[in-house]
Amino acid sequence: MPIKNYLTPEEKLELQQHLKSHEHPDIRERILILLLRNDGKTQQEIADFIGCSPRKVAYWCMHGDPSRLDSLIDGRMKGNHHKATDQYINLLLEIIEKDPQEFGYEFGTWTAQRLATYLEQETGISLSGSQVRRILKSKKYVYLWAKYSLEDKQDPEKRKLFKAKLDEYLRITKESPDRLQVWFWDESGFSFKVVRRRIWTEKGSRKKVSGRRRKGSFSVMGGIRFSDKKRVVDFIKKGTGDSFFSVLKGFYSEVKYEWAGEDKNINDFEKLGPKIVIILDNASIHKRKDILEKIEQEMPNLILEFLPTYSPDYNLIELVWHSAKEFIANRLFKSIEELEALVNKLLNEGQLVISWGRNIKNKGNAVDAI
Repeated sequence: MPIKNYLTPEEKLELQQHLKSHEHPDIRERILILLLRNDGKTQQEIADFIGCSPRKVAYWCMHGDPSRLDSLIDGRMKGNHHKATDQYINLLLEIIEKDPQEFGYEFGTWTAQRLATYLEQETGISLSGSQVRRILKSKKYVYLWAKYSLEDKQDPEKRKLFKAKLDEYLRITKESPDRLQVWFWDESGFSFKVVRRRIWTEKGSRKKVSGRRRKGSFSVMGGIRFSDKKRVVDFIKKGTGDSFFSVLKGFYSEVKYEWAGEDKNINDFEKLGPKIVIILDNASIHKRKDILEKIEQEMPNLILEFLPTYSPDYNLIELVWHSAKEFIANRLFKSIEELEALVNKLLNEGQLVISWGRNIKNKGNAVDAI
């Protein structure tokens, strides 16, 4: 049975004042429960009016003391050591930018749980890993693979000097492509891969896919011209100094015939044709003494410019390899010949469309169109 007018006038007036002014909506709701009960409403009527459960109304009719407002405060409102303070959050954002080894840990990366453990030691505030994760997400942090950096192995001064030289080459080829061509050169490999694919299947069952390992691979070698992004790529059995020379000689011949066209004498290429700058890495197959001597003798218009060590970000052809492998990823090939045919279409027949403005994370550095 409801108890009508059980509040004293003073209690009723004080509750009415707090109903209008209290900052917490839950407290205002509980005050309203007591006032409606004082008006003789049943618990079900109060629940229907407020839009809550009868169980909630019954609880606060039993535990709410109209003479003590703090009796309407539950444990969640009182605050506890599980609540992150501004100081905690600021320290979290500071620590996450530092290497764990600076604090004596053997592991190399922070996880949410490791951060929670460390910060509890420092602040006395105990949070779970999931709570720390939510804080980081609210601060626009995401958990991604870190970029593999080569900066600690690079020589900044050598990179600076090479970049200046490369910029000058590119300036000249833009202004006078008939005088100078810049090509970026490298090797890469393609192979079958065993890929476990997600597929649609009826709930409660799982389709079977072949787990047979498929063998087969091949290598390619070639270059891309900076001015028009023309690509010349050959398939090779193995990356050796001899294969490097052979592919380079074929490439040199193709450039000569392209220059001669229908109105020039190909024999005049060494005298009147453009210089061909080849940007390539320091692989041993590129620097064999006998090969370099043969290149100088047989391909006098070639200029080999070797990248600074650990600087693949200066080699534009890395973007070509990356884009080609991205295109064929997760495709199923019946034979290695079928894969070769597609790679040839992509690299030599212009079917590979590349977004030259993009950056890729390749071998530790961002590669773009320079």
